[in-house]
Amino acid sequence: MTMLNNTSGHTVTPATIRRTIRISVRGLARLANGWIAALIAQRQRQANLVILRSLSNRELRDIGLDRCQIGEGLAEAAKARSRLQQSKRS
Repeated sequence: MTMLNNTSGHTVTPATIRRTIRISVRGLARLANGWIAALIAQRQRQANLVILRSLSNRELRDIGLDRCQIGEGLAEAAKARSRLQQSKRS
């Protein structure tokens, strides 16, 4: 018997290989996109904290915040933004 006679019907076709690679690349792209989005969001929160902390007490009162509420306010805004983004994806 030669090798040509022992071929099975379950060979991997080039189309299957391309499809698997395409799915894997998409998954990696989504993962990288998520990491980049998280990094951008973190930098944005840091920038907002710097801006809010540089405001005077009077300016903070004008926008409805006390100095002790700066961190909480940004956390709430981040949660609201996250919920909005999740609803857009669905």
